[in-house]
Amino acid sequence: MAKIEAEQAGCLEAVMLNNEGFVAECTGDNIFIVRDSELITPDPSHGALDGITRRFVMELAGSMGIRAAEAAVTRYDLYTADECFLTGTGAEIIPVIRIDGRMIGNGEPGRITRMLTERFRREISAQQGLTV
Repeated sequence: MAKIEAEQAGCLEAVMLNNEGFVAECTGDNIFIVRDSELITPDPSHGALDGITRRFVMELAGSMGIRAAEAAVTRYDLYTADECFLTGTGAEIIPVIRIDGRMIGNGEPGRITRMLTERFRREISAQQGLTV
């Protein structure tokens, strides 16, 4: 239902909150924010699915020297993030540039999002034996 409501509002995805009002995930993807060069994603105890792609992105971040943490995330955290992106098996990494009509960062995919996306694609291609 949330996905349908999002699409009717002209959005591609909807952010799901838990019963305490904390961000859990999106309807089909995990959500990450970047604040002060740190990667933050909702803790599974707040309702986030501990997705395979989510875990892989956190491992990649660590291997790249980017601090990654699971924490309680609020709507305010989303609105004031430097960067935001979604992860999912089919989606891989999708930059988010607006939430509830509010521009995230400068309105373009951020540096860390771009770095993680590039590294993610290289790692997946290497595992599949492809050259990118």
